[in-house]
Amino acid sequence: MPVSMIREFLKLEAAGGILLVFASALALVLANSPLGAYYTAFLVTPVAVQVGALEIAKPLLLWINDGLMAVFFFLVGLEIKREFLEGELSSPAQVTLPALAAVGGVALPALVYVLLNRGDAQNLNGWAIPAATDIAFALGILALVGARAPLALKILLTAIAIIDDLGAILIIAAFYTDSLSLTALLLGAVAIAGLAVVNRLGVRRMAPYVLLGIALWVCVLKSGVHATLAGVVTALAVPLRPAGGGEGGGEGGGENQASLLKHVEHALHPWVAYGILPLFAFANAGVSFAGVGLHSFVEPVKLGISLGLFLGKQLGIFGMIWLAIRTGLAPMPEGVTWRQLYGVSLLCGVGFTMSLFVGSLAFEHSNFEAPIRLGVLTGSLASALCGYLLLRFAPLPARAAEDAPPAG
Repeated sequence: MPVSMIREFLKLEAAGGILLVFASALALVLANSPLGAYYTAFLVTPVAVQVGALEIAKPLLLWINDGLMAVFFFLVGLEIKREFLEGELSSPAQVTLPALAAVGGVALPALVYVLLNRGDAQNLNGWAIPAATDIAFALGILALVGARAPLALKILLTAIAIIDDLGAILIIAAFYTDSLSLTALLLGAVAIAGLAVVNRLGVRRMAPYVLLGIALWVCVLKSGVHATLAGVVTALAVPLRPAGGGEGGGEGGGENQASLLKHVEHALHPWVAYGILPLFAFANAGVSFAGVGLHSFVEPVKLGISLGLFLGKQLGIFGMIWLAIRTGLAPMPEGVTWRQLYGVSLLCGVGFTMSLFVGSLAFEHSNFEAPIRLGVLTGSLASALCGYLLLRFAPLPARAAEDAPPAG
């Protein structure tokens, strides 16, 4: 991937992460102000779409979480496909370090949560909440470090978060589904077959993918599998390489023609970064502090989430990075120090939107909103603050130190 594209992507993610902070802060202020009742009423506003006998009726909050987040996962799917086919994850040498780090960053936070909630079957449903990383928020914090964070460090953070997102997608598909509807699943399979056909035919217009994607979203929504997965499946059908020769019609070569996937990803990214994710944060971060006391901070679900994000993430990710580099499985990223790698491991503990989203699935029919939000906010805030301070004041390599701006 050209360096200019990487820099543009990181700049956009960073700005979106900063906007997430303001949206979350606004939600917290509203939820704990005299306007709190209006904030809640806004989120539970009923919205229904009906075509003949087919009706989808949900409160506004679920339209955001099931509908708009499907668009977010569509973008995630585009990024995953591009990175694995021709980006920073396209060769075993490139993927080894972030892949191992992501495995540690999923496994250890989940283990921390399980240890703190063992013996309570209902609480254990939330084991995957601290396993997620919010790429936009984490890159937003990293952007505040400025030139003290080399490009290789930002690429590593992005790669870990992308693989982490892939893990979250698999977890959602495997563990967070309701009772399944065979009819809806079969209709969804027909939509997937249609996506495969238009890809193999080399279709380079987005309309067929969008129409089949919407049909797939409805089928998945009605099937009991979480609807956001339809976004990922649709994204994987969008052709990356331009038309003209090569791989199976839909993935051919051709230097002088545009890539549909890259075009859609570039066009969609601002809408997700500046619209969908801040709206999701606004709708889900508004936890009321009424009745919150010291006991709330040691409640098992809250404690499992916050310690999973803060301790589990940094230890799991840095431990796997250290092991991979020391054993020669992966090289040390160029121009990066061990302290900077530890700082990035801390930033991966910023779960935020992804953790809130998984939490909404894990306890969809339970009254756990306050401990989930409190756990995600405290764990993410601690990870962001400690990661920023470590990266901001960590010694730079000799050559980087000569080019870095003075502290102040």
